[in-house]
Amino acid sequence: MKPNAIPITARKRIALVAHDNKKKDLLEWARYNRDLLVQHELCATGTTGMLLELALDTKIEKLRSGPLGGDQQIGAKIAEGEIDFILFFWDPLEPQPHDPDVKALLRLAVVWNIPVACNRATADFMISSPLMNEGYERILPDFERHVNRFANSSRNLLPKTVEREEEHLSDETV
Repeated sequence: MKPNAIPITARKRIALVAHDNKKKDLLEWARYNRDLLVQHELCATGTTGMLLELALDTKIEKLRSGPLGGDQQIGAKIAEGEIDFILFFWDPLEPQPHDPDVKALLRLAVVWNIPVACNRATADFMISSPLMNEGYERILPDFERHVNRFANSSRNLLPKTVEREEEHLSDETV
């Protein structure tokens, strides 16, 4: 396995999301691709999940509605390594009350190198890829520099009262 790679099994963990004006498109696409989709673990935001579960006659993990935190729940699953693939049919012509959540979800997908299909054509290309039904090594960027960016300067960032308390505690342990 390559350094900074995460193994993805042949059974993908797929998140499905659709804005109201795109639910019909996603449902039609999902019905057409049902036999492929049901081979994978599926989760979806609120209403989309309910509709997909009925349309596909399969179990789908249903999260909250997007505007009520569902997009953020999927983002959390991405950060925890629980999503391999996203189908997010979003509506570019309709303002969404939760646009910051949508942007955050898409940002996390890019940060963690998660494939995202935002329309039917991209979804068609992704689901018909040979990689869809086989293992894959998803390469992650090296976040060490970001995670440790304050490692050498943390003393300079602490308020003086915290610094004095730390000194006091270290004196007691000696």
